Amino acid sequence: MENKILTPTETIELPSKGLIYPDSNPLSSGKIEMKYMTAKEEDILTNANYINKGIVIDELIKSLIVSNVKYEDLIIGDKNALIVAARILGYGKDYTFTYDGEEYTIDLSTVDNKPLKEELYTKGVNEFSFTLPTTGVSVTFKLLTSHDEKKINTELEGIKKINKNISSEMSTRLKHLITSVNGDKDPKTVREFVDTQLLARDSKALREYVKEVQPDVDLTFFPYEDDEKATIPIGLDFFWPAS
Repeated sequence: MENKILTPTETIELPSKGLIYPDSNPLSSGKIEMKYMTAKEEDILTNANYINKGIVIDELIKSLIVSNVKYEDLIIGDKNALIVAARILGYGKDYTFTYDGEEYTIDLSTVDNKPLKEELYTKGVNEFSFTLPTTGVSVTFKLLTSHDEKKINTELEGIKKINKNISSEMSTRLKHLITSVNGDKDPKTVREFVDTQLLARDSKALREYVKEVQPDVDLTFFPYEDDEKATIPIGLDFFWPAS
């Protein structure tokens, strides 16, 4: 009888704890099983076509996921946790990088998920309410998924083809983020509101609240002899340590 060699796997805890997904979605368990990186995944990392299209990390994570889930359903914070896990499973826990001219090595296995404000969540519902502080307009918003990110990138590419001098990433993201304005869920209403009525100070307040709600990985650290946290830079050498 032929012995089958099995690739080892690890269970990854999602920052969202699965609260954002409906019970019918396997992601509602709050966990994903991932396998260790093999030569197959290294082929993905060096695939010029994936790199040029900007989808190499997405293809890598898809290949590593063992659980029967839809990658496109993952909210961004949960995907970030899988990216960190993939790096550990592929090249180990120690990540060396340069910050402000100094070299640091972080043990990625000590990176925690951000504390989740569960009281803000309705189990299985990806929608949250917020009243804009300046105008008093009531909006609802959702946490963006991998599918949403793909749509946003496609829209931004289309805008660039029309006019390369236009930078509309922030407003485009808000148009996909906001799901209703004063109870009106019509996408046309949302887009017109973002373009003509959303004040800059209200936009900032909304984005700050989204960060507060958004489950994610805490990719911060304390630089040497510094009391303020900084963000761990994720560069090419995150998945290409020899670069």
